[in-house]
Amino acid sequence: MKLIKFVLAIIFLFLLTSFLVSIYLGPDKLRFCNEPSSDGDCAKVDAIVVVSGGDTKARTAEAIKLYKQGYAPVIVFSGAAADKSGPSNAKVMQRQAMDAGVPWQATKIEERSETTGENAENTMRMAKQNGYKSIILVTSAYHQRRALLEFNYYGKGVDIKPHPVSEDKDWNRYWFLTPWGWNLAISEIIKSTVAATNGVDRT
Repeated sequence: MKLIKFVLAIIFLFLLTSFLVSIYLGPDKLRFCNEPSSDGDCAKVDAIVVVSGGDTKARTAEAIKLYKQGYAPVIVFSGAAADKSGPSNAKVMQRQAMDAGVPWQATKIEERSETTGENAENTMRMAKQNGYKSIILVTSAYHQRRALLEFNYYGKGVDIKPHPVSEDKDWNRYWFLTPWGWNLAISEIIKSTVAATNGVDRT
């Protein structure tokens, strides 16, 4: 009986830890929003910003969905070319959006960023130049906390609402059952701690 209780306690602690890690890494201001509203967390914003990396297609698809739901009139795609020889990630993302019916005029691209810190610095500079006062920030769930820290650092004065992709090829609700999931989680917790301590993280 004691052994069973011990095992159940270990399982409970494991599941609780996994749940808390998920909540920490993937803050989501739109978690309870079904459609845009006039105020609160579900309010419309000036732009949707999506950064490349990981499952870029899934991140872009989520931004497209938000645009079509009416959360913002423009999507900003951020990311340099992955292999240096082809088009930038931002252009590939823009093409995906246009293929999905988003007008070219409703898109902007930032093609120089190679790290999360650069995504934040370059994109928030663009946001301020365009007078954006509020944005929705889209990335993968495991990456959202760190990205938010970076964007808040460079985006002072801009209301930044995090909204992660709930599941993609690198992360899903059962991430805690795989070594890869824990590797991602621990890595992002460490990088988020560095970003919170030093202000920026160049990875």
